[in-house]
Amino acid sequence: MGRNNPAIFFLAIILSAVFSTGCNSKKINELVSTPLFSISCGKSLVASWEYTLNGGSPLEIKLPVFEVDGKELPAILNGLATVSGPNVLCNGASEYVFEGAFVRDTTLRLQAIFRVAGQNPVVRFRYKLISTGKHKLTKTNGQDNLEYLSYSLGGMPKATDVRLSAFNEMIHSCHLTEEPVYDADFENSASVAGPILLGGNGKTTFLCAYEHDSMYPDNYLGYGLAPGRSVCLRAVKGNYCSGQPVDGYETIWFEVAGVNGDEDEMSKQFRDFVLKYQSLNLASRKPYIFYNTWGRQERAVWAGGKYLTTMNQDFTLKEIDRAHEMGIDVYQLDAGWCDKTGDWTLNPEFFPGGFKKLRGKLDSYGMKLGVWMNPAKVAIASQTYSDNKENLKTWCGKPKEPSPVWEMEMSTDMCLASPYWEYYADLLIRMNKEYGVCYVYWDAVGQSGCDDPGHFHGGAEVSAQERRDCYGFLLPVYLGKIMEKVCAACPDVIFDFDVTESRRIGVGLQFLANGRYFIMNNGPYFKNFDLGRSLLPNNNHNIFINPGPARTWFIRSVLDYDKWLPSNLFLASYQPDDPESSQYINLASLVLGQNSIWGEILKTSPEGTALFHDVIGKYKTVRDDVMAASLIHTGNPGDTPEIYEKVSPKTGKGVVSIFMNMKGKFSYVTKNKVAPEIWHNQGFNVEVNGNGYAKIEGEAREPMAAIVFFGAKQE
Repeated sequence: MGRNNPAIFFLAIILSAVFSTGCNSKKINELVSTPLFSISCGKSLVASWEYTLNGGSPLEIKLPVFEVDGKELPAILNGLATVSGPNVLCNGASEYVFEGAFVRDTTLRLQAIFRVAGQNPVVRFRYKLISTGKHKLTKTNGQDNLEYLSYSLGGMPKATDVRLSAFNEMIHSCHLTEEPVYDADFENSASVAGPILLGGNGKTTFLCAYEHDSMYPDNYLGYGLAPGRSVCLRAVKGNYCSGQPVDGYETIWFEVAGVNGDEDEMSKQFRDFVLKYQSLNLASRKPYIFYNTWGRQERAVWAGGKYLTTMNQDFTLKEIDRAHEMGIDVYQLDAGWCDKTGDWTLNPEFFPGGFKKLRGKLDSYGMKLGVWMNPAKVAIASQTYSDNKENLKTWCGKPKEPSPVWEMEMSTDMCLASPYWEYYADLLIRMNKEYGVCYVYWDAVGQSGCDDPGHFHGGAEVSAQERRDCYGFLLPVYLGKIMEKVCAACPDVIFDFDVTESRRIGVGLQFLANGRYFIMNNGPYFKNFDLGRSLLPNNNHNIFINPGPARTWFIRSVLDYDKWLPSNLFLASYQPDDPESSQYINLASLVLGQNSIWGEILKTSPEGTALFHDVIGKYKTVRDDVMAASLIHTGNPGDTPEIYEKVSPKTGKGVVSIFMNMKGKFSYVTKNKVAPEIWHNQGFNVEVNGNGYAKIEGEAREPMAAIVFFGAKQE
């Protein structure tokens, strides 16, 4: 991009150079200042803005380049004026809005929206176009023609591409990857996926990130690299519709940050930003303990029954009692609870007392109610289907063939990138207000699937492929709109999104701006290891489902996200099954932040129930510290030993979990100073030395787990 029209390209270079010269003189317009950094630009001919660490060198971020009415249009502005700000948001961040007119066409204006927090170096920003004319965004040769930003990593010899959504078939889950970017990648104009790109020189590290969700390698945005260590974040596909009005167009959100330190220091600061300042949905960051009914529904099938065999009022009320005994905060009904998808009312045949009966029981325990949903599914017999036929998801002019959903009624799919998004959001608000539903678990949403010309992802004037690409790009955008509308009306609602299968929307920063992820079910299937569909009765395709350490290896394997994204934003369910040795292994895993269990809790022994109650109770007194602490770990899942430390450097409170997967001795010294109050299970020793560090020693005679809480209140 930018090479098709030489005159425009060189004009942009010349004006950018003029601006840069101005920024190096005294003609500086400081837009935002915090104790850690400032944002500034020229007072005229603004083609970029600068992020400057206090006492450090600036990073120049060039403004977007659009294609408007068939011509490339760099955002070169006649200065930037304040529209509003600082406006303090509910998460403590402040928002600033600035606006400037394009030099080449004053009927076009660009808004820059910045969100900053005083004690964090990350700036979150986006752009908005305003037009008093009839300008359109266009695509030459049918390709997206949009550069969101560009900058240089000159003087930064180390670069790293941090990917969040690579799906690994061995563990059957998304996971984090950190790939070095080589000099050859810049020299050969390669591209990397992100969404996080780092550059550093050992003393200073800069970060750029974008908020969008797609499963690698099917990305919708990418970083183009060029000689001179230049970086350009570009649209890849579907980022806008050809012919879309310019007026009101908004980009997704981006992040830029700098630290005086290395990559580890940057990851801590970015992790802190995601935890505290990215989201306005504060409930999504609270480390509640969850119970999900799907684990026992699966077991009903393995025993020769159906998924809905235990989906009834009596069984559910008994489970709520047991969940309360174990220390659960949120009880979630999984698939099969509703009368009809789309209408999402409780099945009166299964639950004659309705939500009132369940809510009364939960309220008496101070617990919250959650439900499973596929947000696109609607039963053919539902009122929602009748009200929204024009919003059906279609492919080549045909809606999806109706099919039963988990033994429920025949259903088809709605397009969420259509007016249906608001209908569905209003329904969720009613469910919260009338039924007390505070937790929504979204499942089975794939990235592709609609090319209907009557929705928000392109009309009949563009190709079906362009509509498909725009649908894929807009799907997480509209899921975000749903969450924003619901949480604005109902601040206690939490959303999780299931990314446990391939070809779904991937792990990314866009969904985390409002919700969280459910990261893994049972791990891999028989088919992942070329073992066929099933070796167990009733065609069970899950492998790692029994008590013991094996299942937990796979679930703990995704804890590496915690370097950049807090582990409490990645729910995964552990099991409560006896014997005690297995329960300790599952509890030692749960308290590292994934915070959920499923299974047949009514079959857990009284001793096992008491153990969960005791350990979870102690964990709750330090879980905020665990949530805030970055993970330090030694060994990989399955190693002996395998050690995880989540202790707050500020309070000394937190937990160390040690897994011994075979016989042997272990010894570990905490990397953070610890609070003097200590609780641990039996079989090993813990001593705190005069400097405040703890030494943990022991010997395992069988696979086991050690749990050490520091600063936990004793009952």
